[in-house]
Amino acid sequence: MDFYNTIVRFFQEGGAFMLPIAIVLALGLAIALERWLFLVSAKVTNRSAFKKIEPLLQQNKFDAVLAMGQSNKAPITRIISAGIQRLEHSMRRDDIEYAMEEGLMEATSRLEKRTAYLATLANISTLLGLLGTIIGLIAAFSAVASADPSEKASLLSQSISVAMNTTAFGLIAAIPLLGCHAILQTKTTEIMTSMEMAGVKFLNLLAKHSAVSQKSRTSD
Repeated sequence: MDFYNTIVRFFQEGGAFMLPIAIVLALGLAIALERWLFLVSAKVTNRSAFKKIEPLLQQNKFDAVLAMGQSNKAPITRIISAGIQRLEHSMRRDDIEYAMEEGLMEATSRLEKRTAYLATLANISTLLGLLGTIIGLIAAFSAVASADPSEKASLLSQSISVAMNTTAFGLIAAIPLLGCHAILQTKTTEIMTSMEMAGVKFLNLLAKHSAVSQKSRTSD
């Protein structure tokens, strides 16, 4: 109960800027939660999809992979499907790789969506805290100027303490938002790296099958 009363008193003494900072914090945490769930889902679906795709690629069942790319929402299926579709027009490794990079860029934009907002919201909360403190100090000095000389010291110290609450709360909001931003970026990079590795495996399988087919033709 004392902890609850302390928080309530902290908000009441902080002034009008405490509510905007709280809204920024709530919005940032909501974005972070939504992005985390999306990235976890993308990682699981990618891993599951590639386990199904890899044996199909090894057996040269490209039509089955294309059909899976149309029905499966995993980003990795769309990337590999883009490479397979390019096979119909060109067998050059560079052309296939460019087609897959296009799919990777599309998947990356979805993975990074809204993550950058967290850093912006962290900066906004910090700036709102500083602005609230400055406005509070201006009001404090204005009040002290017309106060009784014997009360000036205590009134000034009390007013400064209240004004600093907004800076403290702005930092309290900014720190977890920056932490969430860093975690989500790391998670996004991990998923992108796994998709790039899957693309390289696909290209290596194509090169292996091409070498085997050429060897068989030469032997014939």
